[in-house]
Amino acid sequence: KIPMISGYLLLALLWAAYCVVHSALISISVTSWFRTVLPSSYRFYRLFFNVFSVITLIPLVVYSQSARFNSEPLFTWSGHWRILQYCLVGLAAVLFVAGARHYSMLQFLGILQIRKESAHRAMTGSGALDATGVLGLVRHPWYVAVFILLWTSDLNRAAIAVNLVLSAYLIVGTLLEERKLVIEFGDEYRRYQDRVSMFIPLKWLTAKRPH
Repeated sequence: KIPMISGYLLLALLWAAYCVVHSALISISVTSWFRTVLPSSYRFYRLFFNVFSVITLIPLVVYSQSARFNSEPLFTWSGHWRILQYCLVGLAAVLFVAGARHYSMLQFLGILQIRKESAHRAMTGSGALDATGVLGLVRHPWYVAVFILLWTSDLNRAAIAVNLVLSAYLIVGTLLEERKLVIEFGDEYRRYQDRVSMFIPLKWLTAKRPH
């Protein structure tokens, strides 16, 4: 039987390995290689990536929820904390919906690439850079929403271990994605970075607006 400390370490390492593989498959070097080797089939890559991600995620989630990690919560959203929890979950829902108005789900799922027989890095349907609406407040509203949802459930040792890994991955993965977007859009995206914050809308809050 795996000692509990070793068990949590193994759990964190498994999630970290999933994140590394996930990032590697959408890295510039790997996608460029596939684009070169399979030019006529590359339009299927995003769909393959999504299917592979889900298939490999399922056993990891099942393992994380297994009885060995079913310890007593170290923190529960109860009492007055419940109000804050509902507010944060509501904020996450707003961010998801607001982001969905600008992102193309067909592009996200990989279906648009197959239809158009081409692929671009931006998640908008046209592939153009969009800085309107919620994307004028933060550059990555969906990632902010995921981060909020990670930490608005009751937390036991396993949840904390997994959430720490996934939170670090959200930050590192976003930085890697930003590199790709700079390559895709160049100075246009750099100006967007100067105007709009990555996660917390500090630049929007401190921006000078005409009276």
